[in-house]
Amino acid sequence: MSILARMKGKGESGFGFASTAEDVTQGLELSDRTVLVTGSNSGLGFETTRVLALRGARVLAAARTLAKAKEVADKIPGNIVPVACELSDPRSVRTCVDTIMARNETLDMIICNAGIMALPKLERAFGYELQFFTNHIGHFILVTGLLDRVAEEGRIVILSSGAHSAAPKRGIEFDNLTGERGYQPWRAYGQSKLANLLFAKQLAKRLAGTHRTANAIHPGVIMTNLSRSMVPPMRWVLSAAQPLFMKSIPQGAATQVYVATHPQLVGVSGAYFADCNIARPTAAGENSELAERLWEVSERIVAETLQ
Repeated sequence: MSILARMKGKGESGFGFASTAEDVTQGLELSDRTVLVTGSNSGLGFETTRVLALRGARVLAAARTLAKAKEVADKIPGNIVPVACELSDPRSVRTCVDTIMARNETLDMIICNAGIMALPKLERAFGYELQFFTNHIGHFILVTGLLDRVAEEGRIVILSSGAHSAAPKRGIEFDNLTGERGYQPWRAYGQSKLANLLFAKQLAKRLAGTHRTANAIHPGVIMTNLSRSMVPPMRWVLSAAQPLFMKSIPQGAATQVYVATHPQLVGVSGAYFADCNIARPTAAGENSELAERLWEVSERIVAETLQ
Protein backbone atom coordinates (compact mmCIF):
# COMPACT_ATOMS: atom_id res chain seq x y z
CA MET A 1 0.00 0.00 0.00
CA SER A 2 1.36 3.45 -0.89
CA ILE A 3 1.93 6.07 1.78
CA LEU A 4 -0.86 8.25 0.39
CA ALA A 5 -3.30 5.33 0.34
CA ARG A 6 -2.42 4.45 3.93
CA MET A 7 -2.89 8.07 4.99
CA LYS A 8 -6.41 8.15 3.51
CA GLY A 9 -7.52 4.64 4.43
CA LYS A 10 -9.02 3.08 7.54
CA GLY A 11 -8.52 -0.41 8.90
CA GLU A 12 -10.82 -2.97 10.46
CA SER A 13 -11.20 -0.80 13.54
CA GLY A 14 -12.88 1.92 11.50
CA PHE A 15 -9.98 4.26 12.22
CA GLY A 16 -6.68 4.91 10.49
CA PHE A 17 -3.71 7.18 9.87
CA ALA A 18 -5.70 10.42 9.90
CA SER A 19 -7.90 9.62 12.92
CA THR A 20 -7.40 11.85 15.96
CA ALA A 21 -7.64 11.12 19.67
CA GLU A 22 -10.97 12.95 19.73
CA ASP A 23 -12.22 10.81 16.82
CA VAL A 24 -11.46 7.49 18.52
CA THR A 25 -13.16 8.55 21.77
CA GLN A 26 -16.23 10.13 20.19
CA GLY A 27 -19.28 9.17 22.26
CA LEU A 28 -17.28 7.56 25.09
CA GLU A 29 -18.10 8.47 28.69
CA LEU A 30 -15.06 7.99 30.90
CA SER A 31 -16.14 9.77 34.10
CA ASP A 32 -15.78 6.53 36.08
CA ARG A 33 -12.20 5.91 34.88
CA THR A 34 -8.84 6.87 36.35
CA VAL A 35 -5.78 6.91 34.11
CA LEU A 36 -2.08 7.56 34.64
CA VAL A 37 -0.26 9.25 31.73
CA THR A 38 3.52 9.74 31.74
CA GLY A 39 5.02 12.66 29.85
CA SER A 40 1.74 14.53 30.19
CA ASN A 41 3.22 18.01 29.93
CA SER A 42 3.96 18.09 26.20
CA GLY A 43 3.31 16.56 22.79
CA LEU A 44 1.40 13.30 22.65
CA GLY A 45 1.14 13.07 26.42
CA PHE A 46 -0.47 16.50 26.70
CA GLU A 47 -2.97 15.72 23.94
CA THR A 48 -3.72 12.33 25.45
CA THR A 49 -4.34 13.94 28.84
CA ARG A 50 -6.52 16.67 27.30
CA VAL A 51 -8.76 14.27 25.37
CA LEU A 52 -9.17 11.80 28.24
CA ALA A 53 -10.11 14.68 30.55
CA LEU A 54 -12.48 15.98 27.88
CA ARG A 55 -14.26 12.60 27.97
CA GLY A 56 -14.56 12.83 31.74
CA ALA A 57 -11.64 10.70 32.95
CA ARG A 58 -9.70 11.49 36.10
CA VAL A 59 -6.12 11.83 34.87
CA LEU A 60 -3.02 11.43 36.99
CA ALA A 61 -0.77 13.67 34.91
CA ALA A 62 2.85 12.61 35.43
CA ALA A 63 5.76 14.82 34.44
CA ARG A 64 9.45 15.03 35.33
CA THR A 65 8.75 17.53 38.15
CA LEU A 66 5.68 18.38 40.15
CA ALA A 67 5.88 21.96 38.83
CA LYS A 68 5.64 20.72 35.22
CA ALA A 69 2.76 18.43 36.16
CA LYS A 70 0.94 21.31 37.86
CA GLU A 71 1.26 23.32 34.64
CA VAL A 72 -0.74 20.58 32.90
CA ALA A 73 -3.48 20.88 35.52
CA ASP A 74 -3.50 24.65 35.02
CA LYS A 75 -3.83 24.38 31.23
CA ILE A 76 -6.33 21.53 30.87
CA PRO A 77 -9.87 21.75 32.25
CA GLY A 78 -11.17 18.68 34.00
CA ASN A 79 -10.12 16.33 36.77
CA ILE A 80 -6.33 16.50 36.53
CA VAL A 81 -4.09 15.34 39.38
CA PRO A 82 -0.42 16.36 39.00
CA VAL A 83 2.21 13.74 39.84
CA ALA A 84 6.02 13.92 39.68
CA CYS A 85 7.81 11.05 37.92
CA GLU A 86 11.35 11.40 36.58
CA LEU A 87 11.79 8.16 34.67
CA SER A 88 15.59 8.31 34.63
CA ASP A 89 15.64 8.34 38.44
CA PRO A 90 14.43 5.07 40.03
CA ARG A 91 13.81 6.76 43.37
CA SER A 92 11.58 9.36 41.76
CA VAL A 93 9.63 6.59 40.03
CA ARG A 94 9.29 4.66 43.29
CA THR A 95 8.10 7.82 45.03
CA CYS A 96 5.46 8.19 42.31
CA VAL A 97 4.41 4.58 42.86
CA ASP A 98 4.29 5.06 46.63
CA THR A 99 2.23 8.24 46.25
CA ILE A 100 -0.36 6.49 44.10
CA MET A 101 -0.43 3.47 46.40
CA ALA A 102 -0.86 5.68 49.48
CA ARG A 103 -3.84 7.36 47.85
CA ASN A 104 -5.34 3.91 47.28
CA GLU A 105 -5.88 4.77 43.63
CA THR A 106 -7.42 2.20 41.29
CA LEU A 107 -6.01 2.63 37.80
CA ASP A 108 -8.20 1.76 34.84
CA MET A 109 -5.43 2.67 32.41
CA ILE A 110 -1.69 3.29 32.48
CA ILE A 111 -0.35 4.97 29.37
CA CYS A 112 3.45 4.85 29.23
CA ASN A 113 3.94 7.75 26.86
CA ALA A 114 7.08 9.59 28.00
CA GLY A 115 10.48 9.08 26.44
CA ILE A 116 13.66 10.55 25.00
CA MET A 117 14.97 10.06 21.48
CA ALA A 118 18.22 9.85 19.53
CA LEU A 119 20.56 11.56 21.97
CA PRO A 120 23.51 12.72 19.81
CA LYS A 121 26.12 11.66 22.37
CA LEU A 122 26.25 8.75 24.78
CA GLU A 123 24.71 9.64 28.13
CA ARG A 124 24.19 7.30 31.05
CA ALA A 125 22.06 6.92 34.15
CA PHE A 126 23.27 4.56 36.87
CA GLY A 127 25.81 3.24 34.38
CA TYR A 128 23.28 2.37 31.67
CA GLU A 129 22.66 4.04 28.31
CA LEU A 130 20.15 6.79 29.02
CA GLN A 131 17.51 6.02 26.37
CA PHE A 132 17.26 2.38 27.44
CA PHE A 133 17.19 3.35 31.09
CA THR A 134 14.62 6.14 30.74
CA ASN A 135 12.30 4.69 28.10
CA HIS A 136 12.30 1.11 29.35
CA ILE A 137 13.64 0.71 32.90
CA GLY A 138 11.76 3.77 34.20
CA HIS A 139 8.47 2.48 32.87
CA PHE A 140 9.29 -1.07 34.01
CA ILE A 141 9.65 0.18 37.60
CA LEU A 142 6.47 2.24 37.33
CA VAL A 143 4.21 -0.42 35.84
CA THR A 144 5.41 -3.40 37.85
CA GLY A 145 5.18 -1.30 41.01
CA LEU A 146 1.57 -0.40 40.28
CA LEU A 147 0.21 -3.75 39.09
CA ASP A 148 -1.64 -4.28 42.36
CA ARG A 149 -3.52 -1.02 41.75
CA VAL A 150 -4.60 -1.84 38.17
CA ALA A 151 -8.35 -2.43 37.89
CA GLU A 152 -9.78 -5.87 37.15
CA GLU A 153 -10.20 -4.94 33.48
CA GLY A 154 -7.42 -2.35 33.46
CA ARG A 155 -5.37 -1.63 30.37
CA ILE A 156 -1.66 -0.90 30.15
CA VAL A 157 -0.50 0.81 26.96
CA ILE A 158 3.20 1.16 26.27
CA LEU A 159 4.46 3.55 23.63
CA SER A 160 6.91 1.71 21.38
CA SER A 161 7.69 2.85 17.83
CA GLY A 162 8.24 1.63 14.31
CA ALA A 163 11.81 2.64 15.12
CA HIS A 164 12.13 -0.65 17.01
CA SER A 165 13.19 -1.99 13.61
CA ALA A 166 16.40 0.05 13.97
CA ALA A 167 17.47 -1.98 17.02
CA PRO A 168 20.65 -4.07 16.76
CA LYS A 169 20.42 -7.32 14.78
CA ARG A 170 20.54 -9.29 18.02
CA GLY A 171 17.55 -7.32 19.25
CA ILE A 172 18.81 -6.27 22.68
CA GLU A 173 22.56 -5.94 23.23
CA PHE A 174 22.64 -7.29 26.77
CA ASP A 175 26.45 -7.04 26.75
CA ASN A 176 26.34 -3.36 25.76
CA LEU A 177 23.55 -1.81 27.83
CA THR A 178 26.12 0.71 29.05
CA GLY A 179 26.92 1.80 25.50
CA GLU A 180 30.64 1.43 26.17
CA ARG A 181 31.12 -1.02 23.27
CA GLY A 182 29.73 1.43 20.78
CA TYR A 183 26.93 3.97 20.58
CA GLN A 184 24.77 5.05 17.66
CA PRO A 185 21.86 7.40 18.50
CA TRP A 186 19.17 5.78 16.35
CA ARG A 187 20.23 2.22 17.08
CA ALA A 188 20.12 2.94 20.81
CA TYR A 189 16.72 4.57 20.45
CA GLY A 190 15.50 1.59 18.42
CA GLN A 191 16.75 -0.77 21.13
CA SER A 192 14.83 1.16 23.79
CA LYS A 193 11.65 1.03 21.69
CA LEU A 194 12.12 -2.71 21.09
CA ALA A 195 12.47 -3.06 24.86
CA ASN A 196 9.14 -1.25 25.28
CA LEU A 197 7.51 -3.64 22.83
CA LEU A 198 8.99 -6.75 24.46
CA PHE A 199 7.98 -5.49 27.90
CA ALA A 200 4.37 -5.18 26.75
CA LYS A 201 4.46 -8.68 25.22
CA GLN A 202 5.92 -10.29 28.33
CA LEU A 203 3.60 -8.35 30.62
CA ALA A 204 0.60 -9.56 28.61
CA LYS A 205 1.89 -13.12 29.06
CA ARG A 206 2.15 -12.63 32.82
CA LEU A 207 -1.36 -11.15 32.95
CA ALA A 208 -2.84 -14.12 31.09
CA GLY A 209 -5.75 -15.60 33.00
CA THR A 210 -6.86 -12.17 34.24
CA HIS A 211 -8.97 -9.54 32.49
CA ARG A 212 -6.15 -7.02 32.52
CA THR A 213 -4.35 -6.31 29.26
CA ALA A 214 -1.04 -4.93 28.02
CA ASN A 215 -0.35 -3.73 24.48
CA ALA A 216 2.32 -1.74 22.64
CA ILE A 217 1.75 0.92 20.02
CA HIS A 218 3.50 2.87 17.27
CA PRO A 219 2.11 6.43 17.25
CA GLY A 220 3.43 7.33 13.81
CA VAL A 221 6.05 9.89 12.88
CA ILE A 222 5.28 13.17 14.62
CA MET A 223 7.23 16.38 15.18
CA THR A 224 7.17 16.70 18.98
CA ASN A 225 9.59 17.71 21.73
CA LEU A 226 11.21 14.29 21.32
CA SER A 227 13.11 15.78 18.40
CA ARG A 228 14.80 18.35 20.62
CA SER A 229 17.88 16.12 20.96
CA MET A 230 18.42 15.73 17.23
CA VAL A 231 21.22 17.53 15.46
CA PRO A 232 19.90 20.50 13.40
CA PRO A 233 20.09 18.88 9.91
CA MET A 234 17.81 16.02 11.00
CA ARG A 235 15.34 18.43 12.62
CA TRP A 236 15.26 20.48 9.40
CA VAL A 237 14.55 17.39 7.30
CA LEU A 238 11.69 16.36 9.59
CA SER A 239 10.23 19.87 9.59
CA ALA A 240 10.27 19.96 5.78
CA ALA A 241 8.72 16.50 5.55
CA GLN A 242 5.99 17.12 8.12
CA PRO A 243 3.30 18.37 5.71
CA LEU A 244 3.97 15.43 3.38
CA PHE A 245 3.74 12.31 5.54
CA MET A 246 4.01 13.10 9.23
CA LYS A 247 1.08 13.04 11.62
CA SER A 248 -0.19 15.94 13.63
CA ILE A 249 -0.06 15.61 17.42
CA PRO A 250 -3.84 14.89 17.64
CA GLN A 251 -3.37 12.13 15.04
CA GLY A 252 -0.28 10.81 16.81
CA ALA A 253 -2.12 10.51 20.12
CA ALA A 254 -4.98 8.56 18.54
CA THR A 255 -3.54 5.04 18.69
CA GLN A 256 -2.60 5.08 22.37
CA VAL A 257 -5.94 6.62 23.32
CA TYR A 258 -7.80 4.11 21.14
CA VAL A 259 -6.01 1.12 22.67
CA ALA A 260 -6.54 2.47 26.19
CA THR A 261 -10.24 3.22 25.89
CA HIS A 262 -12.13 1.66 23.01
CA PRO A 263 -14.79 -0.93 23.93
CA GLN A 264 -13.99 -3.13 20.92
CA LEU A 265 -10.59 -3.98 22.43
CA VAL A 266 -11.85 -5.64 25.62
CA GLY A 267 -9.63 -8.66 26.24
CA VAL A 268 -7.13 -7.85 23.47
CA SER A 269 -3.64 -8.25 24.93
CA GLY A 270 -0.07 -8.73 23.76
CA ALA A 271 -0.66 -6.96 20.45
CA TYR A 272 1.19 -4.20 18.62
CA PHE A 273 -0.88 -1.39 17.11
CA ALA A 274 -0.24 1.27 14.49
CA ASP A 275 -2.76 3.68 12.97
CA CYS A 276 -5.37 2.36 15.44
CA ASN A 277 -5.16 -1.18 14.04
CA ILE A 278 -3.21 -4.31 14.90
CA ALA A 279 0.11 -4.33 13.07
CA ARG A 280 3.03 -6.72 12.79
CA PRO A 281 6.31 -5.88 14.52
CA THR A 282 9.72 -7.17 13.52
CA ALA A 283 10.69 -10.76 14.27
CA ALA A 284 12.64 -9.52 17.31
CA GLY A 285 9.47 -7.86 18.57
CA GLU A 286 7.77 -11.27 18.66
CA ASN A 287 10.69 -13.16 20.22
CA SER A 288 9.35 -14.61 23.49
CA GLU A 289 12.77 -15.81 24.67
CA LEU A 290 14.20 -12.33 24.18
CA ALA A 291 11.24 -10.86 26.09
CA GLU A 292 11.74 -13.26 29.00
CA ARG A 293 15.44 -12.50 29.20
CA LEU A 294 14.78 -8.76 29.07
CA TRP A 295 12.35 -9.09 31.98
CA GLU A 296 14.94 -10.96 34.05
CA VAL A 297 17.69 -8.46 33.25
CA SER A 298 15.34 -5.55 33.98
CA GLU A 299 14.51 -6.98 37.40
CA ARG A 300 18.23 -7.24 38.15
CA ILE A 301 18.87 -3.65 37.04
CA VAL A 302 15.98 -2.38 39.14
CA ALA A 303 17.24 -4.25 42.20
CA GLU A 304 20.75 -2.84 41.89
CA THR A 305 19.67 0.75 41.21
CA LEU A 306 17.16 0.84 44.07
CA GLN A 307 19.59 -0.46 46.71
